[in-house]
Amino acid sequence: MNPKVEQTITECAEASASGRIHFGEVVATLVGVGVESYLVDYRAGRTTYYFPNGEVLTLDTHSPHEVVADAFDAPGVKAAIRGAQQGVVMYPEFVHLTKQAGCASYVVWIAGRHVTYFGRRGETHVERFPD
Repeated sequence: MNPKVEQTITECAEASASGRIHFGEVVATLVGVGVESYLVDYRAGRTTYYFPNGEVLTLDTHSPHEVVADAFDAPGVKAAIRGAQQGVVMYPEFVHLTKQAGCASYVVWIAGRHVTYFGRRGETHVERFPD
């Protein structure tokens, strides 16, 4: 892994986790360093970044421990997404809201321009990137 790429991703993750940047800025930064997709696993406390050449980078997340709700509430996940899209919900609150809505993990498919959110029993919600 190129140290500059790893540093850029780490700084981007920290800025997002502290609520300093929006999702669009995260995606733009990751595109700039060649990330194809990434997986956020709330229960394991990790984010894994995938590159087209097969390289993988996994970072620990330092979000407060909060149990993911048992039931998957797709409307609750959608509400958190809408708030983030409107710029009123930054990432720390987004994590809290989506965990309350039963989201255990999600994959951002940068190349595919969508995000798949997963509940604890494999329920899914797919959100396409806005144009």
